[in-house]
Amino acid sequence: MTTRPVTNDRLATLPVVIVGAGPIGLAAAANLVERGIDFVILEAGDDIADSIRSWGHTRLFSPWKHLVDPASRRLLEAEGWQLPSPERAPSGTELVEDYLVPLSRLAPIASRIRTGAEVLAVSREGMDRTRTANRFTTPFLVRLRTAAGLEELTARAVIDASGTYRSPNSLSSSGLGLIGFDDIADRLQPALPDVLGRDRDAFAGRHTTVVGAGHSAANTLLGLVQLAREVPGTRVTWLIRNARAVRVSSSEGDELADRAKLGGRVDAAVRRGDIELVDGFEILRARRAEDGVELVGQRGGDIAVHGTEVVVNATGFRPNLDVLREIRLELDEIVEAPKRLAPLIDPNLHSCGTVEPHGFTELTHPEHGFFIVGMKSYGRAPTFLLTTGYEQVRSVVAWLDGDLAAASNVELVLPATGVCSTDLGGSSSCCS
Repeated sequence: MTTRPVTNDRLATLPVVIVGAGPIGLAAAANLVERGIDFVILEAGDDIADSIRSWGHTRLFSPWKHLVDPASRRLLEAEGWQLPSPERAPSGTELVEDYLVPLSRLAPIASRIRTGAEVLAVSREGMDRTRTANRFTTPFLVRLRTAAGLEELTARAVIDASGTYRSPNSLSSSGLGLIGFDDIADRLQPALPDVLGRDRDAFAGRHTTVVGAGHSAANTLLGLVQLAREVPGTRVTWLIRNARAVRVSSSEGDELADRAKLGGRVDAAVRRGDIELVDGFEILRARRAEDGVELVGQRGGDIAVHGTEVVVNATGFRPNLDVLREIRLELDEIVEAPKRLAPLIDPNLHSCGTVEPHGFTELTHPEHGFFIVGMKSYGRAPTFLLTTGYEQVRSVVAWLDGDLAAASNVELVLPATGVCSTDLGGSSSCCS
């Protein structure tokens, strides 16, 4: 990639396309507003922050002071907005209603948001990924699907802030699509269902198996335990492929008291028998059974069958790279994050509080003017923090504006605990 953004008379007249109207996409928009760069935001959902709305009942670890993008805050405060209680951690719904919705309604941003616009592919106008001549000076081509049909937009640059929530990892231990998925699809629930609220009827009085060893799984398990106290016949099973759920159960040395407490509560529920733990189970396939679902796998070297009525897929997320097939990417072969970023976010070495500052340099791909930011930039690593994403887009937008000094001067002041998720006495989330 060249040091400075390449432009010409045509590119200069085109907007930057932002994919996704979540916290990071809107933060990118705010930074572009401040620098006077035109843009359009494409959101696949019917409203902004569509994914967060799906788990709005959950509460974040991070307090408000770590959840608001600086550029966005400046724009909001100029219109009389005030930061909610800085030390309090909001729910996902509060994050949307008290921050993201007001931000999205600011005139310079509201006029540039298109909801119900699903991005299907990104390429270059008139050329696929194999053509090199004049590539940097050729506009991007973004194909999208709307209620009116297919449409294509041209752009000077593309910032992909689409996240990963809609791209869950497979239940299959191989990582491939689960054999039998279609047969049991109506018995599957995504991560972080609202067990005690909106989705209560799907779980009440039924046997639910939660698959996954992270904090999203723990939150759902505890919600199901509470539901079992309220509704007779509700059973809870926790299925993991390792011998121990290290991320949830290992609280020693954890600077996050609430996160450590979350693991302790799950462990206590297992000891009491409120949760049946099935460990060392590697799922191979699934099939429909008379009373629900059968997960077929290996356990201890032998074929095993686990029967249940409902399955919650809390196995984590991965980036949807299909839409970027014609874009030249340079991704780490393991976590599918940008090559230069991957060593900084390796979950074997870092928690979200130990990630080094990074910006446009680490997010650079061979495709000039194209950036993956936010949760999607972390690939399959589970340690993303909103504060990190805000600094990413600040740096990227400064680079797009030709301000190399600001783009290169990356600073990341993370909370000392490195907050990623929360419990705080209720349901909780996997992010921010």
